[in-house]
Amino acid sequence: MPHLSKSQAVVLAMGRFGIVISQSSGLTTVSVFLAELLGKKENKVRQQLREWLRDAEDKTKTKNGRATLEVTSCFSPLLSWILSLWPESQKRLALAADASTLSDRFTVLRFWQVSVGGEVDANLPIM
Repeated sequence: MPHLSKSQAVVLAMGRFGIVISQSSGLTTVSVFLAELLGKKENKVRQQLREWLRDAEDKTKTKNGRATLEVTSCFSPLLSWILSLWPESQKRLALAADASTLSDRFTVLRFWQVSVGGEVDANLPIM
């Protein structure tokens, strides 16, 4: 996603990689895994991941301030990426979307391909 800063992209990729490979979304599990893999201190990795989830006003202050990410700005680049992988012979793409929210802190957005008959292809979670 080209609109992310380098540090935002690195922490986003690092965190999602840690979740997928460790098969856990727990901050401690992911932090321990990534710290071991990257040769970093666990608390440093944990803090990087925690900062990613916070609003700008709640982040640790620096002289340059901290940016917040408007989540909706990610939808178009993600959909463009999905469509770039789609076969050119198929002109239409039907997606089912689900946004699951945990409290007011965490939202998971998932998309699935929906076949012509309306069935959801459960074997193809796109995100």
